[in-house]
Amino acid sequence: MLAPMAGITDLPFRELVTTFGAGMVVSEMVASHDMLNHRQGSWEKTQLGLGKTGTAVQLAGRETAPMAEAARIIAGQGASVIDINMGCPAKKVTQGYSGSALMRDPDHALSLIDAVVSSVDIPVTLKMRLGWDERHMNASEIAVRAEAAGIHQLVIHGRTRCQFYNGRANWAAIKKVKEAVKIPVIANGDIVDAKTACEALSLSGADGVMIGRGAQGRPWMLAEVAHSIYGTPAPTVPTGDAFVDMVIAYYEEILRFYGATTGLRVSRKHLGWFMDTVKTSTEMRRAVLTAKAPSETIDLLRRALQPMDEKLAA
Repeated sequence: MLAPMAGITDLPFRELVTTFGAGMVVSEMVASHDMLNHRQGSWEKTQLGLGKTGTAVQLAGRETAPMAEAARIIAGQGASVIDINMGCPAKKVTQGYSGSALMRDPDHALSLIDAVVSSVDIPVTLKMRLGWDERHMNASEIAVRAEAAGIHQLVIHGRTRCQFYNGRANWAAIKKVKEAVKIPVIANGDIVDAKTACEALSLSGADGVMIGRGAQGRPWMLAEVAHSIYGTPAPTVPTGDAFVDMVIAYYEEILRFYGATTGLRVSRKHLGWFMDTVKTSTEMRRAVLTAKAPSETIDLLRRALQPMDEKLAA
């Protein structure tokens, strides 16, 4: 599964990952209030989930009525799965008592889960952390209650909220959640390739893995992990001119989706990750990321990403 990542897993990126193969992709977190107020960007973030299989639309919020109404709107537009965010550690989210802050008040968290589950006929999943901090590792207790409330699947990030993304994800701690419920449990955190995926599955006993940062610059990584672990068809990893063409086509899709001005800015982090993948020189990387026009960026990319085969092999 592809993890939801704010500012990263937008429609163009999700579609690119999907072309290589993924068990499921999840939209960026969409705040229920933003959805109801039609704030700029909220619909774009959910677009891939409307009417397509293998996609979850992730909702965040702190009030039952807006969460339920936003869920009904999304389901009515054709979403196949709704995922509730109880894992985001960002201060701007937790200060509003959303995201992982909900783990501090399980009763209130369950009221949100009940509201969403009862408002739609499609599967509802839940993503959370091990707990708020090391003294309050309550993921398994919440998991049991969430399962009873009708949650279909759990994703557990192997850190507490107070860890943010520091230290190492504790995959072994996820095992307590897996043992407490019968629904599928997905392990998340620091899983970047087949080796770490195998270790996470072994320690957690989880039913699958969710990959986030490991897919940056390597949209085929989910398919590679699935091939290594489950024997699914191996993805065709583009090299040489095929890699260059893929990156440029993706860049052009970002421009179409956001418009030239915003797209030029949004694309830079993605182009940077692709150049990291092939070890582009610092000077050429800087030239690509500071280009002022799409045509200039494309010309520079053709130079920055060649030759490819030797770099990918390294």
